[in-house]
Amino acid sequence: MQNAASSSTEASVSANEALNQACFCISLDAQALACALDSEFGQPGLAGMVRQRCPFLFASQPVFVAPLQLQRMTQVMQAIESVVALPAYREQVLAAAPAIARLGTAGPLGAFFGYDFHVGQGHLGLIEVNTNAGGAMLNAALARAQRACCAAVDGMLPTLATVASFEKRIVDMFRHEWELAGRLGGQPMPLASIAIVDSAPEQQYLYPEFLLFQQLFERHGLRAVIADPTALQWRDGVLWHGDLPIDLVYNRLTDFYLEQPNSAALREAYLHQAVVLTPHPQAHALYANKRHLALFSDASRLQALHVPPATQHILLEHVPRTEVVNATNAQRLWDARRGLFFKPVAGFASRAAYRGDKLTKRVWQDILESDYVAQAIVTPGQRTVDKQNTTLKFDLRAYTYNGEVQWVAARLYQGQTTNFRTPGGGFAPVYSSPSWGSACAASGCFETDMGVI
Repeated sequence: MQNAASSSTEASVSANEALNQACFCISLDAQALACALDSEFGQPGLAGMVRQRCPFLFASQPVFVAPLQLQRMTQVMQAIESVVALPAYREQVLAAAPAIARLGTAGPLGAFFGYDFHVGQGHLGLIEVNTNAGGAMLNAALARAQRACCAAVDGMLPTLATVASFEKRIVDMFRHEWELAGRLGGQPMPLASIAIVDSAPEQQYLYPEFLLFQQLFERHGLRAVIADPTALQWRDGVLWHGDLPIDLVYNRLTDFYLEQPNSAALREAYLHQAVVLTPHPQAHALYANKRHLALFSDASRLQALHVPPATQHILLEHVPRTEVVNATNAQRLWDARRGLFFKPVAGFASRAAYRGDKLTKRVWQDILESDYVAQAIVTPGQRTVDKQNTTLKFDLRAYTYNGEVQWVAARLYQGQTTNFRTPGGGFAPVYSSPSWGSACAASGCFETDMGVI
């Protein structure tokens, strides 16, 4: 029975990998995307601004992933959250974190976590965890703009109702964060205002998404502003943006512990618990510090925390072996560098991250003088995006909240890491069904050099 189940799983994985190599049944409908964006923005012509500003934001083709691999992504996320919930883990991590991360040990969970995975050659590996993952609203717009060339796969595309439900869950998530913070206090005080905060937001590559969030919040009766942290003021016990008192800050800053001078007003409001901040410093300390990947991939450390065996198994199978780089293991890691990826502990957006086979002695010295982890390389998936056999890499991002996966998207790219600079690359929808291979074959929609699959 086990062998039959295993064979079925392997067949499903292989079928989806074959689709990634040769299926072009579904493609991005540029006109539909423009209409979807214009509708979301509420201003005709803004879609053209997005295309001009971010020409490689949306991929031309979707990515196919086996159902079991999506299930495993959820299991890995839930395994990590179960470890983070352990008092021993929290005590250990928060003792070494900045003081601001120890504020508010109960309350908001943190909006829009992102669990990033590589899935290639049948293996799934968690690359990292983010606590301010971008792209969710862009992927909602993208879901409205997929086109199927045949009836066999048309029914597999997300419906407008599916996307609308996702967007409602986004708003519900922020309202839930407000309620968890205890702001209601028994009084009729619903969430009224949100500030979407990032440094120089209009200069951020994903600024169009901030506009989409603003429109979404306002459609649901919430005042919403997009602001640099310096545009916020802390006065009279309230965080203000101009004459608007701010209830909740949707935090897109990479100043995770509010240490920079520009974050002073937001920091004061947070320290005085006068504003709900999500995601917050404690969420970053517990989840996104890359040192934790070393713990999640170390059997002895998991055992020391009394993590249940089944949870250990999931983590050890799907979190690539990770080590903190130090003087003790430096020579061994250098010798094994071709199978490793080096990431700064406090890094984000793949900045200053290096494949070991690309390292120079000079860069290696910089790594040794900084704070890095070395992670075993997990081969990314590959997607052929046209009939000229142009092949891109992809990773998967699961947007999660409160132990549930809200949405899964892919990012197609060339090079060492995701970059949104690749023609044909960018955010891509993820589709999954064990029967898609047979559906495509029946319709004759895709071919390889060996004929119809």
